[in-house]
This record gives sequence, C-alpha cells and structure tokens, in this order.
Amino acid sequence: MANTNIDVYGADWCGDCKRAKAALDRFGLGYNWHDIEHEDGAEAKAIEISGQKHIPVVLFSDGSFQVEPSATDLKTKLESLGQL
Repeated sequence: MANTNIDVYGADWCGDCKRAKAALDRFGLGYNWHDIEHEDGAEAKAIEISGQKHIPVVLFSDGSFQVEPSATDLKTKLESLGQL
C-alpha cells in the first residue's frame, strides 16, 4: 500500500468508519487508524480537526478533511491530490 499520509479517526463499531476504511483499502492506499475509544487524545483530535463529534474524520496530506465521506467523496479528493 502506498504511504499517503492519511489519518482516519473513528471507532470499530462505526459503520461509516468501516466503509471509509474499506474504500481506502480498495484504492490500495495506506492510512493511519486512530481509534477514538482506545487511543489517548484521538477523540479530542478528531473534534479539533472537524469541529464536530461525527466520525469518521479523514484528514488528508494537504491538511483538508472530510467527515463521514462516501467512497465517491474519498476517490474524488484523492484524485485531486494525485494519490489515485
């Protein structure tokens, strides 16, 4: 998997988080998983990034982020960054 400097903040029980991770896996992209329930400071960081408590929060290499993105949203963003 390519190293893309993508950070994903979420929880194992979250369906949207599972879908976002599955999309990134399908695209063949690596990412850093931050479990907000088990990683100290991860929940606070996700809220700091997005300004809200919705997950997943996907932080991209250009500093932008998406909250609860669809696979299409992720693909469009990653293509714009030249990562797909």
